[in-house]
Amino acid sequence: MSIEEAFGQVLKEERIRMKFSQEGLAHSCDLDRTYISLIERGKRKPTINTVFALAKPLEVSPHILLKKTEELLR
Repeated sequence: MSIEEAFGQVLKEERIRMKFSQEGLAHSCDLDRTYISLIERGKRKPTINTVFALAKPLEVSPHILLKKTEELLR
């Protein structure tokens, strides 16, 4: 599993936990829905700014998203 795929899986789990659709999460982050889909499928590498933007509506610290990603890679 790549880093991108692991982060995408974590993002999807957190999005579902908060009951967001991809479109709803994208809207709350001022991102495009297709970009959320691409991240979740491991097709895009989000910037640090994007990680922070995603974390806010998910009500989680950015470091938690990265920690969960790291745990998946172990």
